[in-house]
Amino acid sequence: MTAAPETDAALSFKQNEKIVYENNKLHKRLCRQVGQAIGDFNMIEDGDKVMVCLSGGKDSYALLDILMTLRERAPIKFDIIAVNLDQKQPNFPDHILPAYLKQLDIPFHIENQDTYSIVKRLIPEGKTTCSLCSRLRRGILYRVADELGATKIALGHHRDDIMETFFLNMFFGAKIKGMPPKLQSDDGKHIVIRPLAYVKEADTERYAQVKNFPIIPCDLCGSQENLQRKQIKGMLREWEKKFPGRVDNIFSSLSTVVPSHLMDKDLFGFADLKATGEAMANGDIAFDEEPCSTGSTSISSIIPLRSDSDD
Repeated sequence: MTAAPETDAALSFKQNEKIVYENNKLHKRLCRQVGQAIGDFNMIEDGDKVMVCLSGGKDSYALLDILMTLRERAPIKFDIIAVNLDQKQPNFPDHILPAYLKQLDIPFHIENQDTYSIVKRLIPEGKTTCSLCSRLRRGILYRVADELGATKIALGHHRDDIMETFFLNMFFGAKIKGMPPKLQSDDGKHIVIRPLAYVKEADTERYAQVKNFPIIPCDLCGSQENLQRKQIKGMLREWEKKFPGRVDNIFSSLSTVVPSHLMDKDLFGFADLKATGEAMANGDIAFDEEPCSTGSTSISSIIPLRSDSDD
């Protein structure tokens, strides 16, 4: 006898089970990655008051949600306060975030500052406003952190943001510089942390859909998109598609730096370097490693070697 085909109801139940399983796996992965980043860089300590900067975008919603989960499980005690800066952009739906945060029953503060008018007055029409807007926003958030007694300022930048910034600085700023997971603020008074440092943007996108966050679009100000960052984002996504693992290796390289094999004379004392007669772990043996090796394939099969018969 042949088995009876599964009913539509049974198939639907299995599909729902799979969705629940995948969503739960995503949540666990995000908690693990955020927890690892916090531990690796000592981002949050016992007694901290963490100010989570909430923009209304997918990343900051995910950050707040995961930190709230970790707070319940952490062996240390820390407080969370969500802060949103209402910059008085036209058509900004200022009711969404307060309603959402009240529903979460979490302390929050909405800071009202008309930076939109300042930016529109100072930046010519058609020019990108992001740089000035960011500086104004940063200064206001530092002040608010002081007023609220926050000891840490948490931002929602993820792994992709960190790599994009690294390439932007290299390609357009001629610097090997990225976006650190933890840093001292410009005014020297605060510690800024990025707990999503190990999290892929694709995961925050999926998580936002799973949690049905009330996303506020980021194009309300009508400013032009940062075309340079868009190019870098496209480059990284193309690499991820064509060369799986390349982007992961690039990200890993940001935490595996060998100053003696770069060219920054202020970072490494090339001028005072002398032969000591002792072997060095990071000496020129590094050149014996072949990160581009193709195994047993000979170099002549990759790059044709010139012979006398070629004349």
